[in-house]
Amino acid sequence: YALAGAILVALVLIPGLSLMAFKRPRPLFHNPLLVKLESVYQRQLQLLIARPARALVPGALAAVLALVLGATIGREFLPYLDEGSIWLQVQLPPGLSFARASAMADELRAEVLRYPQVTHVVTQLGRNDDGTDPWTPSHIECSVSLLPYERWPKGLHKHDLIEKMSARFEQLPGYTIGFSQPMIDGVNDKIAGAHSELVVKVYGESFSETRRIAKGVVDVLQDTRGASDVAIDQEPPLPQLRIAVDREAAARFGVNVSDIAELIEVGIGGRAVAQLFQGERRYDISVRYVPEARQSPQAIGDLLLGGSGGQRIPLSQVARLEMLTGESTITRESNRRHLTVKVNLRGRDLSSFLAEAQRRIEAEVSYDHAAYQVQWGGQFENQRRAQARLLVILPITLALIFLLLYAAFGTLRQAALILGTVPLATLGGMVALHLRGMTLNVSSAVGFIALFGVAVQNGVIMVSHLNRTREGGLPLTEAVIVGAVERLRPVLITATVATIGLLPAALAHQIGSDVQRPLATVIVGGLLGATLLTLLVLPVAYLLIERRAAGPADDSDHDAALSAGAVAPSSVSVPGSGLDAGVHS
Repeated sequence: YALAGAILVALVLIPGLSLMAFKRPRPLFHNPLLVKLESVYQRQLQLLIARPARALVPGALAAVLALVLGATIGREFLPYLDEGSIWLQVQLPPGLSFARASAMADELRAEVLRYPQVTHVVTQLGRNDDGTDPWTPSHIECSVSLLPYERWPKGLHKHDLIEKMSARFEQLPGYTIGFSQPMIDGVNDKIAGAHSELVVKVYGESFSETRRIAKGVVDVLQDTRGASDVAIDQEPPLPQLRIAVDREAAARFGVNVSDIAELIEVGIGGRAVAQLFQGERRYDISVRYVPEARQSPQAIGDLLLGGSGGQRIPLSQVARLEMLTGESTITRESNRRHLTVKVNLRGRDLSSFLAEAQRRIEAEVSYDHAAYQVQWGGQFENQRRAQARLLVILPITLALIFLLLYAAFGTLRQAALILGTVPLATLGGMVALHLRGMTLNVSSAVGFIALFGVAVQNGVIMVSHLNRTREGGLPLTEAVIVGAVERLRPVLITATVATIGLLPAALAHQIGSDVQRPLATVIVGGLLGATLLTLLVLPVAYLLIERRAAGPADDSDHDAALSAGAVAPSSVSVPGSGLDAGVHS
């Protein structure tokens, strides 16, 4: 919509305003600064035309450097989107009682509130209200509200606060804490099924083997640069009491198996025997044995059953009671058991971390590939989908630009010349991203697409005017010098307006600026480099291409123009341009 409005203004409004502005002749105003810049630019352009390698070699090196930087820059789906708060996923030792877990939640809140940047802390113990997360009392979700950033000490950022908290929490016994943000935490859970940026899922049937593989993955990830908050998402195995009915003994004592099952169900687990009504609310009234009668295997084994002859028989006489270690949580996906290793990233881009971690896990974690599978999930899935779309959209966009350029100029060489500004413009954007420690993501990719448009626009401005200057009857070399000098102001205006307009967005750090900052950084940095290359490399390349197309007859004009410019100042007038350009030695 913005581009459609800009086209409408350019075709309808600007001509009318131009007519009103130029209806009455006025003295021309010459900006002293621009006059000086034009003189300096003209002398530099003459030197480059005399020795084209001075322009073309740096231009070729810039294109190669852009490719190198593009291949080495980090990649991710989106930049870090600051929500202005922190969300903690806290894992406590398994099997905790509700009372002990509540006490540890109180200790965690007190520890978090020690930081002056924190305003409120809210903890939720166990599963959430809608029951979608199968957490036990050994898990805490914690919301941490922060002061507005303008009230923080100068130089302190949210990542610094997270680093301080992480270092402190590692010293607290019994706490395994992962850092996230409220909204993105829910997004990550929906994408990969765990509350982290990346997950590694280990599929297999054997509980012990899958946990061994998962622990090996954890060890590798903890030793990989950039990994943080590495842990197995499912709680570890817990001690369990197994009661196996001895049917032969039960038959000897005349005890029914259903009686044994009812004793275990009612006495240990509890059973609802009535209901309590309070208005529209209804509550079950359950009964079970007192805690002293069911708090240990010995106490449970002493529970009494009635035999066929009226005798009282302990449960241990008709059943085997043994303590075992068993899984506390069994998770499945696509009807397959799996364990999930979760990992967040801190201080490293997604693509390079993923490549290194995948390589190391494959080399260092041994397992039967036929019976067990290790699969990755998380934000990188979105990143790969977005990258695949860009690999389709970008060539189509460049092809359409080339077709439009060919339709406008009628020659393949000039269309290709203008399109050659695209890789040169890429260099500035890549350098800006590297200097600011940013990654190539959806936001910066959109910035590159916008940068390509501005670079092509500057190329069109330059080449179209060089063609118009040649139509005035000037020799090729002289036309290039005069036409390039005349286009200095429009090219500078285009680049300056875009740079100044986007500079505040590139430097912003408020909440909500994370998406626009990479986009603006690419355009600002890219225009700084693309403008220099358009003004210095493009005219020289145009001269060489057009001289080759015109044949050797133009060489004498080239030598004469350079000789005239090198011997004494002269003045050349471009018919129809309304501008006299002085060529100084």
